Amino acid sequence: MSRVRAALRRRVRGLRHMALPILQCAVAAALAWLVATRVFGHSRPFFAPIAVIICIGVGLGQQRLRRVVELVVGVSVGIGVGDLLVNTIGTGPWQIALVLGLAMIAAVLLGGGPLIVLQAGSSAVLVATLLPPGGTAGVDRMLDALIGGLLGLAAIAVLPGNPPGIARKHAIQMVGELTGALSSAADALDRRDPELAGQALKRIRTQQPIDDFRDALRTAREILVISPLHRRQRHQLRSYLDAAEPLDHALRNCRVLLRRTRSALVDDEPVPPSLAAGLRELAAATELLAANLGQPPTATRDALRAAASTVDTDSLAHSGFSAQVVAAQLRSVAVDLLQATGLRHDEARAILPTIG
Repeated sequence: MSRVRAALRRRVRGLRHMALPILQCAVAAALAWLVATRVFGHSRPFFAPIAVIICIGVGLGQQRLRRVVELVVGVSVGIGVGDLLVNTIGTGPWQIALVLGLAMIAAVLLGGGPLIVLQAGSSAVLVATLLPPGGTAGVDRMLDALIGGLLGLAAIAVLPGNPPGIARKHAIQMVGELTGALSSAADALDRRDPELAGQALKRIRTQQPIDDFRDALRTAREILVISPLHRRQRHQLRSYLDAAEPLDHALRNCRVLLRRTRSALVDDEPVPPSLAAGLRELAAATELLAANLGQPPTATRDALRAAASTVDTDSLAHSGFSAQVVAAQLRSVAVDLLQATGLRHDEARAILPTIG
């Protein structure tokens, strides 16, 4: 029963996350149908609501402005090639194959992305199979694509999400990966368990957290461009944009840190207790960064400086090579996280105490 309840809670959380895109799609699709039928007199404008869904999407990072352009371009290429050939060679199995292939080739040669190529192919097939030669249905479908795309953008503008909230959610997830990796490295050193370090390394080898964060930032910026309701939040979003690259570097340095942690333990190197303590302090400072991102960074910077101060030359004097690399990576991660608070690289390095 506990597993069922946990699964239900996850699905409810997922529904909350998807509620706004679903509402945007539903409202804009209905309006697109009404505009196409009542204003332009199209009898069955099925592609108008479909275009809404393609434009809005149901996830982050959809780059909706570009998708509207790709949608209309793809439909136009497909219909143009389809009309030109069908009026000349008629319809049939080999005609469909020829029309489809040439439309997709034309889209590729025009430099189209996957969406343009797919829309060109599907539009060409529609012309070759359903639309009467020489009629206006192809032009109507192009107009339906434009109606749906524009109303999809209008739905995003009128019913926008919260741009900083979108960015913050994914930033916290990514910083959580960092926190978990640093805590696991500290646990591995305390327990002298190389397998624990290896498992943590496998977990953070994926690039997905940073990719998701960058997608969320693109979506947030797009909402600010489309919607006038959140223009005042640009400054707050700026802090997340500035943090993206340093957090990416911190994840990469964390992978090196974990590899060397595992090597130190496999080789049974002497490791000073201060190293595990420093990693735990750095993990705690990383949690503070997640909580305060977009807020005044003084406390976060103090915590990062304190974490980097726990390991010095004296404590590493009798440690092995890999342990020294772990200590160096601890400082590197601290510098990356200080940059995530808005400092330049030289400013972040200057904050850390010199090793001596």
